[in-house]
Amino acid sequence: MSRPAPRTTPEPAPSVEELEEQERRLVFRRFSHEDAWALGSLLVGLARERRAPVAIDIHRAGQQLFHAALPGSTPDNDAWIARKRRVVERYGASSYLVGARFRAKGTTFEDSSRLDPDAYAAHGGSFPVRVENVGVIGAVTVSGLPQLEDHRFVVAALEQFLKV
Repeated sequence: MSRPAPRTTPEPAPSVEELEEQERRLVFRRFSHEDAWALGSLLVGLARERRAPVAIDIHRAGQQLFHAALPGSTPDNDAWIARKRRVVERYGASSYLVGARFRAKGTTFEDSSRLDPDAYAAHGGSFPVRVENVGVIGAVTVSGLPQLEDHRFVVAALEQFLKV
């Protein structure tokens, strides 16, 4: 006699306050080309361990410092990366947090931001590269998983990289 698989309840989405706390914690002292390579390589290693079909991108000051496309990712992931990254660059906050702030107001980013949805996506997966006493200088972005998983994947890698 086989038993039914146990039911799992998905973790609830983080609140706006929890997302803002992540951004206060995940701050770099500096961020160089070498840091981008090391962080990108960490993300690739974690993605390979999980067999995650993602594309990974790191930008600083308008320059792409790292990009990798793992098996299963597609050109669409690169388009999503660009759209999510533009949200971080415009709002100075993670793409997931920006979307959550709109949802907390009872609306959506698409309905209320007045930005072109072909150029901007407030979906999880892009996180600001924030440097102490400087501010947001870039973004680290992942695309290929559901948006909350993309966000959590980037946050977990940043926590490991920054040792926080």
